[in-house]
Amino acid sequence: MSPRLRITSATVATVVVGASLAIVPPPQALAEPCTGAAAAARPLPNQAFEIPNPSGIAPLNRPIGHKPTGANEAAPAPKLGQLPLMIMKALIPAPVKQNSGQVQQQAAVVPQPAPAPQQQIPAPQPAPAAAAPVPRPLPAGPLTSSVVGMVTGPDSPNKTIERFAITGTDLGIMWDNGDSANRQVLMAFGDTNGYCDVPGKQWRYNALMRTTDRALDRTVAVADGVVGNPYSGSPVWRPGISKQIVNTINRAPSETGIIPTAGVAIGRSQVMNFMSIRNWDSPGSWSTNFSALAVSSDNGENWGVYPNTVRPVGGGHQNFQMGAFLKPGPGDPYLYSFGTPSGRSGSAYVARVAPNLVPDLTKWEYWNGNAWVPSDAAAAAPVIPGPVGEMSAQYNTYLNQYLALYCNGANDVVMRTSPAPQGPWSPEQVLVRSSEIPGGIYAPYLHPWSTGKDLYYNLSQWSTYNVMLLKTTLP
Repeated sequence: MSPRLRITSATVATVVVGASLAIVPPPQALAEPCTGAAAAARPLPNQAFEIPNPSGIAPLNRPIGHKPTGANEAAPAPKLGQLPLMIMKALIPAPVKQNSGQVQQQAAVVPQPAPAPQQQIPAPQPAPAAAAPVPRPLPAGPLTSSVVGMVTGPDSPNKTIERFAITGTDLGIMWDNGDSANRQVLMAFGDTNGYCDVPGKQWRYNALMRTTDRALDRTVAVADGVVGNPYSGSPVWRPGISKQIVNTINRAPSETGIIPTAGVAIGRSQVMNFMSIRNWDSPGSWSTNFSALAVSSDNGENWGVYPNTVRPVGGGHQNFQMGAFLKPGPGDPYLYSFGTPSGRSGSAYVARVAPNLVPDLTKWEYWNGNAWVPSDAAAAAPVIPGPVGEMSAQYNTYLNQYLALYCNGANDVVMRTSPAPQGPWSPEQVLVRSSEIPGGIYAPYLHPWSTGKDLYYNLSQWSTYNVMLLKTTLP
């Protein structure tokens, strides 16, 4: 099924909003984070902060990665604000400047790993006696998708330049922090640029935001960051500049990125899968040194790395360089993690583990197509055939089954459903076609609080190098 869409002229964008008709001017193209409003922005004295290199790590010339295969650098970039999805294929494009290599690798001093004793993570609860709900097939009918608004960048109501020194970033992986007293959604971002006139553009490996916003029809609102406050809108080094959260662990001779790929709360601990980038090879393709799990015991304020969770490329671990955590439906005591190889051409695999055993890779089990095999990542068989890009998955209470979102080989946002994490997974259903949002889209990450008929998810766009919130309504 295709999303319900309207294609309009090059002079105005006409968008149907319920029963009303809105006429808006065409969006202007934004070439890269350091143009337009981002380039003109000037930091306050406490925001003009040069991010230090960690000891022993030489600065590297590195382009920002993640560029989608076939992304048109001259494609128009939407200035969407809070407007529904606008079809911009006919708009006059403006060129996007490829990063010239002047951005240097910047990383903060590596902290000592946060203590993460296993007793911090509760043991899985036994399955209840009640039977699990019967999966409901996706009803027939059109899937309606819309852009709610920008989450980051010059056009975001969050004013991420002034409030977090973020002119450009991507991903926005979301998960519930599991804190019943202070319930929040955490959002982890990848390569992050700051003020353009500060040396190095304040580039960070990654960044984090927090939100309590449930009114998602107005995009995702983020509060101010407060130094040392683990429940503020973002961990910050200083007022107005989000800090890098996961740093190098010096396990690779060449490292050009530390990119979050999934996050989950286990008890009061936050666990994040990340990949260490060796090289951004070509659009849609990159190579990794390893993946690993980072942990935070203070709601994402400070992070350390479980040393025994490092997955080097090889021995089956190459299929788990990127992750997608999945908390199961009723009656299932396991935590699941989908894995894909580096880049966007591989298939998806799945593993499971008791939540209290997450730091011990020898306790993980891998689906081989017929059974769960302990410890041996090489035994994993594909559960979703490639090409599978950055992926997110959750249990959906409207369908009483699982759903997964990712971008396929055409860079379309697609969804699959399944009665079980290991499958069988349904055929792809298109939610948004790449031609409908020019400029290169990738990485649809589901909002953990939208588990019903209305799906909300972050989506990155290469030409703006920023994150927007989308909504898809199931029939």
